[in-house]
Amino acid sequence: MPPKKITIVRHGQGYHNLTRNYDLRDPLLTPLGHEQCAQLSATYPHHDNVDIIIASPIRRTIQTAAFSFGPALARPEVPFLLDPRLQELGSHDSDRGLDVPDLKEWLKETKKDGEGKVSFDWEKINVDAVKEGWNSKKGYWAFEANAIYKRAADMRSSLFQRSEDHIVLVTHGAISHFLTEDWEIADPMLGTNWSNCEVREFVFSEECKDGDVHLTETEESRARRPPYEGVKWEEPWKRSGEKDPHVVEEVEVVEQEAK
Repeated sequence: MPPKKITIVRHGQGYHNLTRNYDLRDPLLTPLGHEQCAQLSATYPHHDNVDIIIASPIRRTIQTAAFSFGPALARPEVPFLLDPRLQELGSHDSDRGLDVPDLKEWLKETKKDGEGKVSFDWEKINVDAVKEGWNSKKGYWAFEANAIYKRAADMRSSLFQRSEDHIVLVTHGAISHFLTEDWEIADPMLGTNWSNCEVREFVFSEECKDGDVHLTETEESRARRPPYEGVKWEEPWKRSGEKDPHVVEEVEVVEQEAK
């Protein structure tokens, strides 16, 4: 049976959010970001029901997962995986994660600095899926709509194959629009309507099958959202006139292959 619930969380405030400096390389959480995580940890009611935490390998998402879901991660049976398919869209440095050796070194140093500050074994953070080139922003990882749609679809399909009942994903705002196929945003290639540390909950759509997997937000989650007054985005290949330069024929090929 596929998982019963997917909880998606955007990271807490990072220094790039605060300064609007997107040239910062893989920025960490701000003090406010840490406070947002502490608030989420204190108020989240389902720590005892989480079966697995999967986070983007970007440092602010790793921090958010660790500091927001410590009570869940303190349960020995709850894994903590990093999955590069959850990384943010952009090609600027704030969305470009560290090379694998540097990421592992940062995790090692963070473990030393965090002794006594987290309630779980930092060693449980599993980086096996983070391979060389994951942060290249080329090919499969490119800041191009066809690549992003493919990556998001692959992520949904992989979740559908898992056996856990309740999966928590800690990720980023823009990629979340592609993961959930929620287009209530002027342009998800450039922004998001997810707040820092916002939590939304999803189930798999009834018509899901292998290779064609979609999520549906629960009514309770939807009701918690503030009204969105922006422009609803049209998927680029459905717009009239010239195609978006990021969207080439490969998008339609991917769609045809998925049918």
